[in-house]
Amino acid sequence: MSASVLEHGWLSHLLGDQEGQGAFTDETELRTMLDFERALAETEAELGIIPQKAATAIVSAIETFEPDWAALGEGARQDGVVVPALVKQLRKAVGEAHGRHVHKGATSQDVIDTSLALRLKTLIKPFDVRVGRVIEALNKLEAEAGGKTIWAQTRMQRALEISAADKIAGWRQPLANLAGGLPAIGEAIAVVQLGGPVGNGSGFEGHARELRAMMAERLGLGDPGYCWHADRARITTFANWLCQLSGALGKMGQDIALLAQTENATIKLEGGGGSSAMPHKNNPVSAEILVTLARFNAAQLGGLSQALVHENERSGAAWTLEWMILPQMVVAALAGLRHAGQVLDQSRFV
Repeated sequence: MSASVLEHGWLSHLLGDQEGQGAFTDETELRTMLDFERALAETEAELGIIPQKAATAIVSAIETFEPDWAALGEGARQDGVVVPALVKQLRKAVGEAHGRHVHKGATSQDVIDTSLALRLKTLIKPFDVRVGRVIEALNKLEAEAGGKTIWAQTRMQRALEISAADKIAGWRQPLANLAGGLPAIGEAIAVVQLGGPVGNGSGFEGHARELRAMMAERLGLGDPGYCWHADRARITTFANWLCQLSGALGKMGQDIALLAQTENATIKLEGGGGSSAMPHKNNPVSAEILVTLARFNAAQLGGLSQALVHENERSGAAWTLEWMILPQMVVAALAGLRHAGQVLDQSRFV
């Protein structure tokens, strides 16, 4: 049994998301960390910071690199971050003649944060596609039943008559707003991190700004124009977007669950969840999970926001907190989009 429901043998099928989880596997993170080291070596050679022969040796070693996973784990336990152990192994793979040029001038946070940016960048399109699909499903539902008259409910009581289209519009507009803001979110998080040990680029022999810009281009990332070691606003901005997305889906899920109640019967669910004891039941499982995931991400956002208090030039405590929380928020938000599509396919206004 896993300690995380997002990776549990069967609960992951309910609460997790394979595509989202794929951005946070050990193998994916290692690959993007090596992408950083490759880009660093190639760019430093281009600027004359390290010899071209050293860069060639580093790139060659990266192409065939096989990590000692146990040693990486022990290194993370000892150092609080995996990069020192990774650099040690990579230097050994490069060989004595050029090994000292691996990771020249950089620091662990440059590697970890750039790796995260590379992985989060790959998730922007899936978010965009899935939000678009939910909006399309809402449009389809409106086309089918938008003209039906239903009761609006305020404070859990019948209020006035509205159309189903009015109800659907209330679900769709927040998602449209979030979709419209996604490109800016993507630009904010898909940026290189390069500042060296204390953020001022002192180990790059006067080429810090040029090196950062060239590495950003090489990696397909943006250049933030500064070192964001201790400025975690871009991470919390993304987390807030995830929370708003989950919240918008959760509101829709809560409404659908209430409208599908036997006493209400405004929506009929086709193909809901079954019961082990009451075979007549048709439970609104996906609608309920949307509520669960919304509440989960709302709770996580408060924890992640604590990382804004990032003391001085680097915080081991705040930084590690991001590793614990952000992946779960990403996976939960993507899982919510999957469930939203499913519940809309099941919903019929009656």
